[in-house]
Amino acid sequence: MKKIIIGNFKMNPSSKKKASDLFKAFDIKTKNLVILCPPFCFLEKGENYILGAQNCFLKNEGAYTGEVSPKMLKDLGCKYVILGHSERREYQKENNEEINKKIKICLENKLKPVLCIGEKLGENKEEVLKNQLKECLKGIKGSVIIAYEPIWAIGTGKTCKNEDILDSYNFIKKIVKESSVLYGGSVNSKNAKQILSITDGVLVGGASINKKEFLNIIK
Repeated sequence: MKKIIIGNFKMNPSSKKKASDLFKAFDIKTKNLVILCPPFCFLEKGENYILGAQNCFLKNEGAYTGEVSPKMLKDLGCKYVILGHSERREYQKENNEEINKKIKICLENKLKPVLCIGEKLGENKEEVLKNQLKECLKGIKGSVIIAYEPIWAIGTGKTCKNEDILDSYNFIKKIVKESSVLYGGSVNSKNAKQILSITDGVLVGGASINKKEFLNIIK
């Protein structure tokens, strides 16, 4: 079974040229399904990876200055969209209801949503995950990828213990049996192989803009 490896460039790199260099470096044949999610302005198709977006708006068109619709992303060649990332929940104040609407309109446009869920340090993990899945997937019938990212592990260099990752994986699988479940949170070339052995894939942040690191992961 192919593993899903998503590279979330976040608000990086600083130029189109640098982004193109990353795309060229990562455009290689691999046994895994590689999805690259750059900033909107750097979307660039390749032969051996699939294009994804880091977010989208909850409508297809209209007077919504500064927003990018799923219909636009579809036209640009995107097939996946990351939704509900903890950074958007924190900085853009996105809530589960809004994320639910985005998931629905992505599915209407035949875009595959990648729903990010995860708890803050000190929170009851199972309670948080169950609530996020229930509210974000309310009324959803299409297939959605779930990315479990404990918030305390994102960009901190700290990762869950393997047994905790597996425990979370199994817990999520019981709720959304048909969904692929990925892990994210300080994934790098040193821990990716082990994480991939116990999950359906990984959502890679900082390491995805490091050529050597990400190549070692996708290979």
